[in-house]
Amino acid sequence: MTLVLRTRRESFSVRIPLRPVVVGAVLALVTLALAVVAMGIGDYPVAPGEVVDTLLGGGSRATSFIIETLRLPRVLCAVLVGAALGISGAIFQSLTGNPLGSPDIVGFTSGSATGALVVITLLGGSGLQISAGALVGGLATAGIVYALAFKRGVSGYRLVLIGIGISTLALAANDYLLTHARIEEAVAATVWLVGSLNGRGWDEVRPLAGALVVLVPAALLLSRSLRLLEMGDDAARVLGLRVERARLAIVLVAVALVTVATTAAGPIGFVALAAPQLARRLTRLPTPGIATSALMGAGLLLASDIAGQRLVGDAQLPVGIMTGLTGGAYLAWLLVAERSRGRG
Repeated sequence: MTLVLRTRRESFSVRIPLRPVVVGAVLALVTLALAVVAMGIGDYPVAPGEVVDTLLGGGSRATSFIIETLRLPRVLCAVLVGAALGISGAIFQSLTGNPLGSPDIVGFTSGSATGALVVITLLGGSGLQISAGALVGGLATAGIVYALAFKRGVSGYRLVLIGIGISTLALAANDYLLTHARIEEAVAATVWLVGSLNGRGWDEVRPLAGALVVLVPAALLLSRSLRLLEMGDDAARVLGLRVERARLAIVLVAVALVTVATTAAGPIGFVALAAPQLARRLTRLPTPGIATSALMGAGLLLASDIAGQRLVGDAQLPVGIMTGLTGGAYLAWLLVAERSRGRG
């Protein structure tokens, strides 16, 4: 079904597919419900109704402190990181025309990790310095992949293959840095590499939210150019698109999204891979949508974080471990499905 919106004199009209709107609304409600659940679990359980009451200004001082100071930043960080990864994955999968065209598969997440490890193990940095290193590493990796993939333009197939190769090199560099670091630095680096939301506070949420305020509208503005590129470079040129300039702008936005997500929570795998494909299957669109992929990514990361806190009793599994467990199974299923369709 399609919803058609018209002006009174019918001088302007827009067609909106109804199913993606409904799917997006359902995903938003599910994410909201997961956020309420996440803020209620822990050493001091809080009922969902009390969580909502506290967020609306009620609740005791103790409950307000627990919800607003300790748990709300973690939940917001999960939502923002998941949304950023979902959007980045949707962009890369649309741009490459490949469900494996995810930033964690083609090396950008590994490159961010390399930048952070250089700061931790060689420079002895911490905090904002690690975040800056991850940002520089991600952007540098993207530049290398893009430059090597460029040959009278950038094809999605070449971008994925070169990205996988660069990812392997970055992982080898990460292992080298870990094995040659002092024990204290190696432990700190290993903890960061797992990918975790533990201890995340407003200091991580504020810069992440500020970056997404700029990057998400940019991704939405570039979505039309992305749709034209999906038709092929020749067709996009005929329709007046400056292909390479548009592709470079789209890649920069997608890399910036995955990089800021990595700086906030460490390298979290498979969300950028799985969220766009799951959203595409629910909406039944030919390519992943940016909004639904963002909502799916936020919901997936929140659900993984909740599972990590509850599955093994008092211990808390980092969210990166949970997404790795579920993502590995999803990747195996995706490869089998692609092969059964004659693409593997």
